[in-house]
Amino acid sequence: MVARAERTLPDVALTRRTLERHAERRGDPTLLTRLLADPSSRVVHLCGDRAPVTTDDDGVVRVSTRAPVAADAEHLVLYLGEHEGAQYLAVVEPTPEGQEPVAGTATLREVGAHVDDLGAALFAATLALANWHRVHGFCPRCGARTEPVQAGWVRRCVADGSEHYPRTDAAVIMAVVDDDGRILLARGRGFRTKGMSVLAGFVEPGETLAAAVAREVAEEVGLEVDDVRYLGDQPWPFPSSLMVGFTARARATDLRLQEDEIAEARWFTREELAAAVADGSVAVPGRVSIARRIVEHWYGGPIEAPEVTSMR
Repeated sequence: MVARAERTLPDVALTRRTLERHAERRGDPTLLTRLLADPSSRVVHLCGDRAPVTTDDDGVVRVSTRAPVAADAEHLVLYLGEHEGAQYLAVVEPTPEGQEPVAGTATLREVGAHVDDLGAALFAATLALANWHRVHGFCPRCGARTEPVQAGWVRRCVADGSEHYPRTDAAVIMAVVDDDGRILLARGRGFRTKGMSVLAGFVEPGETLAAAVAREVAEEVGLEVDDVRYLGDQPWPFPSSLMVGFTARARATDLRLQEDEIAEARWFTREELAAAVADGSVAVPGRVSIARRIVEHWYGGPIEAPEVTSMR
C-alpha cells in the first residue's frame, strides 16, 4: 500500500479537468459528420505536433480554435468533448515534408506550463491520440489495415474486425531523499549537458506502482528505498505516458550507477541545488513537467531557473 504524502503537488500542468469528454457519444456513426457541418463546432488543428496558439498580455497561452472547413474531412478527425456548450473536435494532419514551423503555432512542450486549463485539456488529448493513431495503422493480430472508429477513439481492423484502443504507458517518477533531507538528481545518457532530474521509469507487467519505484531506483543507482508516498500524477503525451509521482526514502547513500542509462547522479542539499542552478552548472526540468513540481515540492518553493522545454 502506498500512502499519500502530507502535501501533494499543487498546480501540476496539464491536469485540470475542464472538458466533458462524453464517451457515450462516440458510438454515434453520424457524430463527426454532423459536427463538421456545424459552424458552431470548434476545431483544434494539429499539424505534426504543433497547434495554433495566442498569448494574452498576462502571459497565459490559449489554444486557438476555429469553425470547421470542408477540407477537414480529408484528415483524421477526433471528437474531444464539450465545454460550456461548445463541441470540440481535433483535425490532425502530418507536417508537410521540409516545412518550417508555422508562425503562431507551438508544441505542447513549449507552452504547456503557461497554457490555460481548456487549452491544456484540448492539446494533451489531441496530441496523445494523434501519436497513437500515427503508429497503429495496422492490426497487431493479422497485419491488415486498421481504420478509426468511435469518433477517433478506437481503431478497427478491416480484415478481422478486432478493435484496438489508445494505450497509456504508466511510469513512476520519484524524489529519492536521504536521512539528511538531501535529494538525489541524475543525468540520463540522453540528457543535454547540464540537465539533471529525479529518477523515473516505466511500470512493468504484473508490477505495483510502489514496486516499480523500488525496482527503478535499485536498477538505476543501486539504492534500496522505503516509505514510498504518492505525490500526484500528470498525463504526458510524449508520446503516451501517465507520470505518477512519488517520494521515497533511501536506506543508504552510496551510489552504483547503471552505466548504460545514467551518466551522473548526485545528492544535493537545498543550498547546493540553488547554488548549482544559479551558476548554471545544473539545469532542472522545465515547468511543464511533474519532475519540476517534484523537485520544488522537496525544495519548499519555486526554483528560479531558465526555462527549458526538454532535457533531451
